[in-house]
Amino acid sequence: MYKSIQKRLTNELLEIKKTGLFKDERIISSKQGSSIEVDNKNEVLNFCANNYLGLASHPDVIKKSKEFMDSHGFGMASVRFICGTQNIHKQLEQKISNFLGKEDTILYAAAFDANGGFFEPLFNNQDAIISDQLNHASLIDGIRLCKAQRFRYLHNNMLDLEKKLIESQNCRNRIIVTDAVFSMDGTIAQMDKICHLAKKYDALVMSDECHSTGFIGPSGRGVHEEFGVMDDVDIITGTLGKALGGASGGFTSGPKEIIEILRQKSRPYLFSNTLAPSIVGACLAVMEIIESDNSHLNRLKKNTEKFREGIQKIGFDIKPGTHPIVPIMLYDANLAQKMSRELMAHGIYVIGFFYPVVPKGEARIRVQLSSSHTEKQIKYALNAFESVGKKLNII
Repeated sequence: MYKSIQKRLTNELLEIKKTGLFKDERIISSKQGSSIEVDNKNEVLNFCANNYLGLASHPDVIKKSKEFMDSHGFGMASVRFICGTQNIHKQLEQKISNFLGKEDTILYAAAFDANGGFFEPLFNNQDAIISDQLNHASLIDGIRLCKAQRFRYLHNNMLDLEKKLIESQNCRNRIIVTDAVFSMDGTIAQMDKICHLAKKYDALVMSDECHSTGFIGPSGRGVHEEFGVMDDVDIITGTLGKALGGASGGFTSGPKEIIEILRQKSRPYLFSNTLAPSIVGACLAVMEIIESDNSHLNRLKKNTEKFREGIQKIGFDIKPGTHPIVPIMLYDANLAQKMSRELMAHGIYVIGFFYPVVPKGEARIRVQLSSSHTEKQIKYALNAFESVGKKLNII
C-alpha cells in the first residue's frame, strides 16, 4: 500500500531540496547553552536558541527537577481529570497566575496545545475571532478548529483592526488575538492600542506571550506589563519551553470561568498526559529565580543592545526593534542556507529561515540573544558575521 504514495513523497522531497528549502537538523551532543557541541563534538557558539534567560541548564533548575522526580515520580501515565493531577501542578498554575496577574491558569503539554485547544470550547458561529495576519501557526490552527466567524487584520495595523471590529459588531462575543512578540521579526504588538480598541468595541484580548514571558517588561512579566495593560489583556497563552526553563509545556492564564471551561472541554487538555513532575519542578525553580534575581534580565537587555548596535554598524539589514530576536534580512533562501553553513564553519550556530516558515522573498538569518552570552562571545559572533558577509558580497 505504501508504494502508492512513496513515489510522490520522494519527488516532493527532491523538489524541496532542489529549491534550497530543505531543512536539515544538526545534532547537539551537549546540554543547551551559549556554547554547545554539535555533530562530531565540534564546539560552537549558539545564537539560535530560545534560551533567553540562560536558565535551560541552570544548576538550581536541574536540582529542583531531580528533586521533583524523586518525590513525585517520572510521570503520571494519565490525563489530569482521571488521575493525573498532583499538588505540584496546582502549585505551578498558581505561581504562573500570580506572576501574570491573572485569576487562574491551566497547564498543557505544549504551548501549541494551549492555542489549539482554546477557541473551540469558548466560541461558535455567533462569535468573531479577529486575528493578526502574522499570528503563529498554533493560533491559526486553533482558530481553524472553531466555527466562529473569522476576521484577519493587517499586521500590527490598528486602523485595520478597528475596521474589523466595526465589521463584526453584530456578533455575540468578539476576541482580538495576537502574538505579543512575532517570532520571525521580533516585532512587539502595540498592546496598549489593542486594549484601547477592545474597550471601545467591547471585545476580549488574547495575547500569545511565548517570546516574552520572563524577560519583557520591567520585571519580565511580559508585553502586557511592558505597556502597562496587565489588567486589560484578558487571556494569556505561553510556553515553559523558552525562557521559563526551555523544556516543554504550555499554559493559558485568564479569568477563572474561562479556565474552568477549558478544563471541562479543551480537547488537548482532556486527552493528553499530565506535564511530567521533573518539568514542573524545574519551572517552579525558574519562577523563583526570575522573581528574586533580575540580573539575567538585565544581562539579556545589554547583550541585545550590544549585538543590535554592532550588526547594524557592520552594514547588515535587520528588522528594527529591541527584542533579543534579531532578523538579519537576506531575502534569498539559498543565500540564507549558504550563510548559515559558512557561519557554522566559523563556529557560529545560526539557522536560515525561508518559505514556508517566512513569506517568499523574506529569507533571513534569525539571531537570538541570551543572557548567558558573554561580551567576548558576542564580539566573536559580530566578527564572524562581518567576515562571512564580505565573503558572500552581502555587505
